[in-house]
Amino acid sequence: MLRLTRRATPGAAIATTLTFLALVTGVRAGMAETFAYVGNADSNNISVFKMAENGEMTPVQTAAFTGVDKPGSSTPLAITPDKRVLIAGVRSQPFLAVSFAIDPRTGQLSHVGNGPLADSMANIAVDRGGKFLFSASYGGNKVALNPLQANGVAGEPKQVIPTGPNAHAFLPSPDNRFVFATNLGSDQILAFAFDATAGTLTPSDPPAIKVPEKSGPRHFVFHPGGKFVYLVHELNGDVAAFSYEAKSGAWTEIQRTTALPEGFSGKPWAADIHITPDGRFLYASERTTNTLAAYKVDAASGKLTTIGSVPTEKQPRGFHIDPTGRYLAAVGELSDSMTVYAIDQSSGALAKLKSYPTGKKPNWVEFVSLP
Repeated sequence: MLRLTRRATPGAAIATTLTFLALVTGVRAGMAETFAYVGNADSNNISVFKMAENGEMTPVQTAAFTGVDKPGSSTPLAITPDKRVLIAGVRSQPFLAVSFAIDPRTGQLSHVGNGPLADSMANIAVDRGGKFLFSASYGGNKVALNPLQANGVAGEPKQVIPTGPNAHAFLPSPDNRFVFATNLGSDQILAFAFDATAGTLTPSDPPAIKVPEKSGPRHFVFHPGGKFVYLVHELNGDVAAFSYEAKSGAWTEIQRTTALPEGFSGKPWAADIHITPDGRFLYASERTTNTLAAYKVDAASGKLTTIGSVPTEKQPRGFHIDPTGRYLAAVGELSDSMTVYAIDQSSGALAKLKSYPTGKKPNWVEFVSLP
């Protein structure tokens, strides 16, 4: 029971009431706001949504690409570690990294500037220090490193490195000491030592990690604990788990499962892979069946237990998980929309909440929480 020991002033009573209401509703001063950014290739823009605590999305902006006339085949996105800048890779000529400042209050984007990319890049990523941009060219069979200026705009490529056929993803290790590039066409992952001070890449020893022939390694994600890596293969639908040795950058396969739903027959076409921030659940998208596969991650061994598959948007090339690990948003290149799912915090199962229209040919999702 609440007892008042003295008579409250009207101002104090109002303040107490407002504080109580804020606690009840969960809306309190300083609470982080979460925003979702969807890259739309055919409409040459980015759909910006504000996400409520219950997973509800509200569209707040459609940001256009300044200086870009032609659509590309996809629109990879990356956000700097300080959450101040979003970078979009444009895959039509002239190949550009388009940088936007993120408004810390509204999440809206404002164009800062454009920088050159070495080719049509299927994937871009920022190093852990926020000073360099990594990119991978599927058609150009190369990876590149660009310095980032203080305002988040990419400078001229500092290194352009030939790879095997179809470089697809190029991401740094959790400690920023190594960078890895999947080569879908040559069934290998190239490994580079990264000097974050000088901004240089040097082939590791050994320089490549081999995977089964015609499996098509595509996207990968590190476990938040840094001891495991998970890789989805486009051509056979495999999801492989690897132990990761941070000192040497070595990958050792410990398990291989599938992103294909039970009873599948046809040609696999797996796409994306993400893990919850707490490392308990992993998800992968498969485009032939328009499904999302879910797995439970064993904290000790890193091995996966399949939870099951759920239907999703048509041709789900991209999806992501919000920073709280409570929601997953998937987009469909052929449905021009995004579906949000609640992640069951006990089982990892996905429950559909609602779908929202996006731009044309959405293929990439990024989340950011702003204080």
